[in-house]
Amino acid sequence: MPNYCKAKIVATVGPASSTPERLRALFEAGADVFRLNFSHGSHEDHRARYQMLREIEAETGRPVGIMLDLQGPKLRVGKFEHGPIGLAQGEAFRFDLNLERAGNPRRVPLPHPEIFAALHPGTDLLIDDGKLRLRVEQCGPDFAETRVITGGQLSDRKGVNVPGVLLPMSAMTDKDRADLAFGLELGVDWVALSFVQRPQDIIDIKQLVEGRAGVVAKLEKPAAIQKLHEIIALTDAVMVARGDLGVEMPAEQVPRIQKEIVRACRKVGKPVIVATQMLDSMVVAPLPTRAEASDVATAIYDGVDAVMLSAESASGNYPVEAVRMMDNIIKQTESDPFYREAMEASHTPAQPSIADAIGSALHAVTGLLKVAVCVSYTSSGYSALRMARERPPAPILTLTPNIATARRLALVWGVHAVHTHEIEHVDEMADKACATAVREGLAQPGDIIAITAGMPFGVSGTTNILRISQVK
Repeated sequence: MPNYCKAKIVATVGPASSTPERLRALFEAGADVFRLNFSHGSHEDHRARYQMLREIEAETGRPVGIMLDLQGPKLRVGKFEHGPIGLAQGEAFRFDLNLERAGNPRRVPLPHPEIFAALHPGTDLLIDDGKLRLRVEQCGPDFAETRVITGGQLSDRKGVNVPGVLLPMSAMTDKDRADLAFGLELGVDWVALSFVQRPQDIIDIKQLVEGRAGVVAKLEKPAAIQKLHEIIALTDAVMVARGDLGVEMPAEQVPRIQKEIVRACRKVGKPVIVATQMLDSMVVAPLPTRAEASDVATAIYDGVDAVMLSAESASGNYPVEAVRMMDNIIKQTESDPFYREAMEASHTPAQPSIADAIGSALHAVTGLLKVAVCVSYTSSGYSALRMARERPPAPILTLTPNIATARRLALVWGVHAVHTHEIEHVDEMADKACATAVREGLAQPGDIIAITAGMPFGVSGTTNILRISQVK
């Protein structure tokens, strides 16, 4: 039988992976979801990549998930008149809104009035992914006088982070709104919202998406961690975006926060992705460091739904090797007997609902019987999500008449989704489940399978059936 990984792989598409042959190779190496990063590339670039991925889906007969990742309000300094400058510790330096004058060794324009509105003396500004740190001594609505705490070279358009400050700005820019409309027209399955700060950010984007795609909240701001449970309750999935999170918070806190986010998502059954620099050395080297391999494995032991590759698959020298390596790490980790112990130890009690009662019963059944595969028949994906929350030892075969649901479930732990026709009665459901499990290599004659579904069929959120069948 095929060795399907339960944890999924998200691969970012870029210049190193934008041909049909390379995308097919990434898919065959183990990529389940492909991320289109709208911080780079034109709409036509992304349209071409989207169409290539849909052709792979049609050729292989396996649903492919596609994620649109919005750029968000990236804050940057302006330009310098005579090129990069050097800032030494203890020097004074000014930021202001005078956009007509280019920067010099004593000042630079900062074209973001919302930053000045939120500053106060003592606030730190981090520049260029935290390489430089400057502390505000005086400020007003259009300027900030700072002192250099950690110096270095500063050049045009470097990013600015304001840790610990809730900025009075939307998580979506005009560019993001145009990109979102374009992506939804294409038919993307997931939309990742960058720099989420507050629950309202999720409410705002969901009003625009209108259910046409799942929403992923990228947690990379301290303000979002303070509202963690409210954000998780509103979003469809979460990404632990460790890049900016590691800039805005002390690096030693990031592992703890990562585990906190993963535990909170698993408790309520929301998919969670761990991202950023997972196999970063494979951008230029054919093998990862041992620390990177351990980082991926640790996320798998924690029970994450997916791990993500960024530059490794988008612009690196070894995109296919990076996906294959991540796939191998996942398989090795999931084959460890301690992995099942870790899943059981981190399992949380079900909520008092019918769907979670069915999930809890499924968890008990798979512990008592040697269940070959858990089958979920679902239109919306709800019963598959509740089943995945239980992290059963058997793979999850999801049958759905909705291709959009099948594609979206490509992100979810343990789920092997199959697009099928509408089911009209329970006996047909059981026969279809057994036949599909055999065809997909997940079961063989004599095996026991556990099936969950909702009656009436086709109604979202009605999971109320658990049936045990034996493959004839």
